[in-house]
Amino acid sequence: MGVRDFLVEIGTEELPPKALAGLSEAFLAGIISGLEDRQLPFAAAQVFATPRRLAVLVTSLEEQQADRETELFGPPVTTAFDAQGNPTPAALGFARKCNTSVDQLAQVDTGKGIKLAFLKIEQGVSTPELLPEIVSQALEKLPIPKRMRWGESRVEFVRPTHWLLMLFGEQVVDAEILGQHAGNHSYGHRFHYNQPIQICDPQSYAEVLAQTGKVIADFDARRDSIRRQVEKVAADLNGRAVIDPDLLNEVTALVEWPVALAGHFDEDFLRLPPQALISSMKEHQKYFHVEDSQGELLPVFITVSNIRSSQPAEVIAGNERVIRPRLADAAFFYDTDRKTPLAQRLDGLRDIVFQAKLGTLFEKSERVAALAEKFAAQLGGDGALAKRAGLLCKTDLVTLMVGEFPNLQGLMGRDYAEHDGESPIVAQAIYEHYLPRHAGDDIPESVEGCAVAIADKIDTLTGLFAIGQPPTGDRDPFALRRAALGVLRIMVDKEMDLDLLACIKESIAQHANLTVADGLAQTIFEFMLERFRTWYQEEGIPTNVFQAVHARRPK
Repeated sequence: MGVRDFLVEIGTEELPPKALAGLSEAFLAGIISGLEDRQLPFAAAQVFATPRRLAVLVTSLEEQQADRETELFGPPVTTAFDAQGNPTPAALGFARKCNTSVDQLAQVDTGKGIKLAFLKIEQGVSTPELLPEIVSQALEKLPIPKRMRWGESRVEFVRPTHWLLMLFGEQVVDAEILGQHAGNHSYGHRFHYNQPIQICDPQSYAEVLAQTGKVIADFDARRDSIRRQVEKVAADLNGRAVIDPDLLNEVTALVEWPVALAGHFDEDFLRLPPQALISSMKEHQKYFHVEDSQGELLPVFITVSNIRSSQPAEVIAGNERVIRPRLADAAFFYDTDRKTPLAQRLDGLRDIVFQAKLGTLFEKSERVAALAEKFAAQLGGDGALAKRAGLLCKTDLVTLMVGEFPNLQGLMGRDYAEHDGESPIVAQAIYEHYLPRHAGDDIPESVEGCAVAIADKIDTLTGLFAIGQPPTGDRDPFALRRAALGVLRIMVDKEMDLDLLACIKESIAQHANLTVADGLAQTIFEFMLERFRTWYQEEGIPTNVFQAVHARRPK
């Protein structure tokens, strides 16, 4: 038996950019699993993914399954032959079952006596016969929440398909998958070379697509190209491109032949908070922003085009025309928001339900303010300022800017509070009360910020536990595990002298309208202590050390 390379490519309409990486990884895993299940050895496997294709290249794949030898055991020799040495019905029946004669059967010592045995050789199936099923099963297992149908076909996939390339060496694999019959043709870039491209052998796939089709099929190679181009364009402008990994992945999934170009916007927009401009450029237009050597935002953006234009200035001008109204909208939101102080927005929170049984965001803010005042006083901070921050901490949720860019909550609250003339401590605490947002995120620096952050998170925990909605299995819609871990991180990292169980009881007391089950505080306390287990496991703390400390029930 020899080996050959195998290539499969599914050509589609544009795939969902945020799902492309997951789809390609799952496709590769499905192909590898299918080959291993059918005992088809290979040297390596590589995945390719662009907006219009998913492909896998398997190198040095065996041309056929190896023949398999199986030994079937029959009756013991003592019962297989009579006293004269003639085969008994038991021996004859076993021989018929094996489609042979008794004299062709072996006698094998199994360690528990000598038995009749038959050596069966199963002929291995050729690889091309197995590949269609392997590919079909891999595609069927892709993580696709909602599949599409197109035309009159009953075929379903994440997007309509247009071609199927399947090569085993130079041989086209005979298969029909997702409504497409396999061939040896791929397709080039939708604009640069929207024509069929013959692929003569699997190894030439990536090179032929790049040279002839103007398609960089390798996701990682395309991402690296984008990163290098964006960094160079920024450097040419004496700036530094800020490359968010998630945005880089999304842009990589949107283009097949990336070309980075720099555009400019009016410097007057720099009066807006930088994060507002960044969010507008990033979320709406998928642009990378640029900073100077001091980290200040420059009036420059970098876009990644999916075409190498003969008139790049026109492409840049078009992007500048698009970004201008986006930034103008942000400026309008910002200027309009600042006309109404945060304190006057409190009534707007009365119309937003936090949770049906736990009341509105206004009621939550009142509870958080009361708790923050007590916690800050215990920690040596300013209780009055913590109370003020707790009362105003959710008011930016009813601003135009946060309504358009939810990820700016807290940031805009701080900015608007500073504009309103609130204490700098209050403004900072409004921002800090969301921290930490995720694992590895910063924690609040100010005592008042810590107090409001702990109050907000504990209020959510006690409320949801009180109405019987703790996390179950993988379900945690209110992110209570994250909230608990956030409280613990703040208390531990800042070495805060707070009694956690007492804090929980203080929070429960704020829910005077709820019927609280006996032992609720202890239940929440145990839930929070259990969050230490995951935290310390990630830090390499031995389990027995954690259990020893946990047994003391630290407060």
